[in-house]
Amino acid sequence: MRILARAHQLPPRLAAAAIILNSGLSKAEADEQTAAGLHGMACSAYPFLRGLDPVTFVKLLSKGELALGTALLLPFVPSLLVGAAVTGFAAGLLGLYLKTPGMRMEGSLRPSEQGIGVSKDVWLLGIGLGLVMEELGHR
Repeated sequence: MRILARAHQLPPRLAAAAIILNSGLSKAEADEQTAAGLHGMACSAYPFLRGLDPVTFVKLLSKGELALGTALLLPFVPSLLVGAAVTGFAAGLLGLYLKTPGMRMEGSLRPSEQGIGVSKDVWLLGIGLGLVMEELGHR
């Protein structure tokens, strides 16, 4: 088996995996109230999600996070692939930040108190784009 991740790519992959896996594991046991809250926030930014049952939405989100976190941990999963997946995931989180009322200070990109947690996911975007750009640069 050929290992595709380069040694210097492992620290950002492991850091992202730890956070994403923790998030997925936390959502795996979400109760109906938590599922409704997460679904409601997601629907405010992404209205097409309204058709999904909140519990189903959170279960799918949890499984997606667990799959992405696991892929990041496995060095034989190509960095281009996991980088693209992390970039997409982070873009979705940042879209949530940009589209959800109250996440930002009025008239600014700066986060409000409520938006700090989501705004910090910009580091995931940096990791994903870094992996993608490096792999595309080697082709």
